[in-house]
Formats: sequence, C-alpha cells, structure tokens
Amino acid sequence: MSEKTRFAKSYLVELVVYAVIVAVYFILVLHFLGDWLKEIFDKNKVIYAVVALLLMLGQGVGLEITTTWLLRFIRRRTD
Repeated sequence: MSEKTRFAKSYLVELVVYAVIVAVYFILVLHFLGDWLKEIFDKNKVIYAVVALLLMLGQGVGLEITTTWLLRFIRRRTD
C-alpha cells in the first residue's frame, strides 16, 4: 500500500471517528448538562464562559486521546 493511500485511509478513519465522538458528546452534554448550563447562563455569564471553556478543553483532550488510541489499534490490525 502506498504512503498516500495509507495517509488518506488514516485521515478518513480519523475524520469519521471525530464526527461520531463529537456528535455523541454533543447529545450527551445537551441531555445531561443542558438544563444546568442554561441555568448558569441565565445567572452568571462569567461562570458559564469558564464552564464552557472547560468543557471544550475536556472534549479536545478526550478526542485526541481516543483517536490516537483508535488509530494505533487500527494500524496494528492492518499492518
């Protein structure tokens, strides 16, 4: 398999994984934290901004760790 093909395959897998994880994360946050976030938003915008930033940071770190692990697992299986 050529290097370009491996890169394209790896990129597409990572893109699909990111899309699924972000969609699931979004649904879970809305379901479990939606009311709480709305309440914080209505009461104190500064605390809401901090909480939103922490959620975004957590999502980014979680996505990076998950996709790194999954890509290593997939590469090990395909090699």
